[in-house]
Amino acid sequence: MSEFTHILFDISEEIATITLNRPEARNALSPEMRDDMRAALKVVKRETGEGVKALILTGAGGAFCAGGDVKAMASNERTSRDIRRGLRADHDIIYDLMNIELPMISLVDGPAAGAGCNMALAADFVLATPRGMFMQAFGRIGAVPDWGGFFVLPRLVGLQKAKELVYTAKKVGAEEAKQIGLILDIVGQDTAMAEAREFAGRFRLASTAAIGMSKNILNQSFNLDHRTVLDLEADAQGMALTSPYHREAVRRFTAKEPAVFDWEKLSEGRGR
Repeated sequence: MSEFTHILFDISEEIATITLNRPEARNALSPEMRDDMRAALKVVKRETGEGVKALILTGAGGAFCAGGDVKAMASNERTSRDIRRGLRADHDIIYDLMNIELPMISLVDGPAAGAGCNMALAADFVLATPRGMFMQAFGRIGAVPDWGGFFVLPRLVGLQKAKELVYTAKKVGAEEAKQIGLILDIVGQDTAMAEAREFAGRFRLASTAAIGMSKNILNQSFNLDHRTVLDLEADAQGMALTSPYHREAVRRFTAKEPAVFDWEKLSEGRGR
């Protein structure tokens, strides 16, 4: 779409794809990229459940995202207040990525460093190619994690491992990332996007509304007491069990017809 400068944006077969597109800078975040992402996410949110059933976030040119533009920081004369204001303005992007009410998949090929790493980890499911690499690079320049790293990292790998990754700013390859729970799976180097689209495409047959409500509650579940979670569960179930999707699923069950959404059958022969 011509209105985007530093991303590519596409919706096809009910899957939205945002591709970070500054390959000459390893897709480092720029003001234009931030604006592009806001605009694309606005479209995805508007089309959720109608024209869009899943979202894929990836990067062009053999990199996911190098994070902040360190070269630009060299001539940066912003005050601490300016930096805080800028990051708070960016928080709408990371919040939307983490909480958009449909399945979101990050496909990481090459480095995902700093803010780029945390942007990838905001997804519901992170897939990586064999050359995918994750790094909380902030420590290398005397910075602290941003773009949601403090929130998402310990939830994925536990507090002690999160501290190791943050304190050391070490590189984590795809195999290790899978072992420690940072990613869901490793995809083929030459078939990565096809596998990501096949994975995302299965959700086209699911109830986007039910997934969205489940995602909303799961994302809050670490921070809420038991009673509050039970109340949210009851509210969500009241909406889910009165939906057309549920009524049709029950009809098919009682008629002994195959379920429309059957993950095992949909994934047969695909290795997941």
